[in-house]
Amino acid sequence: MNFLAHIYLSGDNDYIKIGNFMADGIKGDSYNNFPKEIKKGILLHRAIDSFTDMHPVFRKSKHRLHEKYGHYSGVIMDIFYDHFLAKNWNTYSSVPLNQYVSNFYHLLDTNFDKLTLKIQKMYPNMVKQNWLLSYESIEGIGTILYQMDYRTKFKSKMQYAIEELQLFYDDFEKEFILFFEDIQQMASEKIMND
Repeated sequence: MNFLAHIYLSGDNDYIKIGNFMADGIKGDSYNNFPKEIKKGILLHRAIDSFTDMHPVFRKSKHRLHEKYGHYSGVIMDIFYDHFLAKNWNTYSSVPLNQYVSNFYHLLDTNFDKLTLKIQKMYPNMVKQNWLLSYESIEGIGTILYQMDYRTKFKSKMQYAIEELQLFYDDFEKEFILFFEDIQQMASEKIMND
C-alpha cells in the first residue's frame, strides 16, 4: 500500500494517520521516541506492509509484474492499489477525495513539528504536485511512476508499468477490491486492540 491507503486505513485518529504516513523513514525501535498515538500509527504501518506482502491476492497482482520489474513489482503494485482506492473512493468514504486530501494536508500543516525531517523536506513537493489526488487518474499514476523511475536513475523502468496497468486493468481492480476488504478488517482490528 502506498500513501493514500496507509492514511485511509488509519481510521479517524489524526495522530495514527501521521505516524502511519511517515513510518517508512522510522527504522528499528526508534518509533519509541514518538508520542503514543503516533507510535501506534507507525506500528500499524508495519502491520499493513507485512499483511500486504503476504496476502495471496496482492501476490497474484504482483506476480504479473515480476518478470519485467523484479523487486520493484511490489512498489508498483502499491501505487496501482492506491489508484484503485482513489478511483473507487466513494465506495469507502462519505468524504469526497479532494476534501479528504485537503483535510490531510491541513493536518500535516498544523502538526509540522511532529513530522520527521525527511517528511518535512518531502511535504512541499507532495502538496505542490498533489500526489494523493493524482492517484485518481491513470495520467497521475504515470507521472508518479516516472518520478520513481527517475529516482532509481531509470534502472527500475517503473514508468513503463503504466502499460501493464492498462492491459490488466480489470484484473487488478477486481483483485484490489478483494484484497481491500481483508486489509480494512485487519487494520481496524489492530487499531482497536493496540
